[in-house]
Amino acid sequence: MKKKTSFATKGNSTAVGPLSIQRMLPNRYANKVGPFVFLDYVRPAVKETITKNGMGAHPHRGIATLTYILQGEVEHFDSAGNEAIIRSGGAQWMKAGNGIIHDENLNYDSQTESKFIQGFQFWINLPAKNKAEKPAHIAVQANEIPKKILPNESGWLKVVVGDYEDLSSKIPNYSRQFLYHIQLKAGTQFSIAMENETEVAAFLPIQNVMLNEAEFHAGEFIEFDKVAGEIEIKNTSLTTVDVLLFGGEEYTEPVVAEGPFVMNSQGEIASAYRDFYAGKYGEIKFIAQK
Repeated sequence: MKKKTSFATKGNSTAVGPLSIQRMLPNRYANKVGPFVFLDYVRPAVKETITKNGMGAHPHRGIATLTYILQGEVEHFDSAGNEAIIRSGGAQWMKAGNGIIHDENLNYDSQTESKFIQGFQFWINLPAKNKAEKPAHIAVQANEIPKKILPNESGWLKVVVGDYEDLSSKIPNYSRQFLYHIQLKAGTQFSIAMENETEVAAFLPIQNVMLNEAEFHAGEFIEFDKVAGEIEIKNTSLTTVDVLLFGGEEYTEPVVAEGPFVMNSQGEIASAYRDFYAGKYGEIKFIAQK
């Protein structure tokens, strides 16, 4: 049985300097998909220069941020002393835990010298018991992301978060969660089974794709129902197509989100702001020395 779609939306667009950002989650229909409570898509763009300053230091608490860069490179630095650079195809995960300040610098890939940038940032809501833990950070380069060639060499599936068959991501799981990047060659198809009570959404970055015999368009976010079933992805175009599938088990604890904080009560939000203004999140030494 094929899963039914609940809705499709193109989210809201904004500009950050030379970058065009498409905010897909939260949207007018849903505030979360499994543990995922936020998704920004950086549309393909050309960046001619490498900038040295970050995009703006800011705090987080109660979530893990996940940056997945398709083209370009992302430099990360935070108040826990973590610094790293990931390049095209890599991912960067930061557990904000009980409070952190971080910044990112998005540039073109200095190794390939391709001027294009394109990527995603997700926020993954942490269970209440993990929101008070110390911050942590993991940088995963492209060659470290598990990848499976699909049957008949029709394409591939990358496991950015979670597990798929015998593949497991390096990024920690605090609940059942997954983020798959699927690429299909022209004229091919692939089906993936989802368990009952699994929340799942698809995002189509730059091409139209057939999902369970219905055509959806580039830039669309599609959410499915929670009944067990298959999602059939069919590429009827003359070029390769990319699809992101993400979700997991339902987050059943209360969710209160305000600004950069996602907690379980309004009182915890107030504490998050109070601790931030009291300087308890530390400072980014790298920026402080600039």
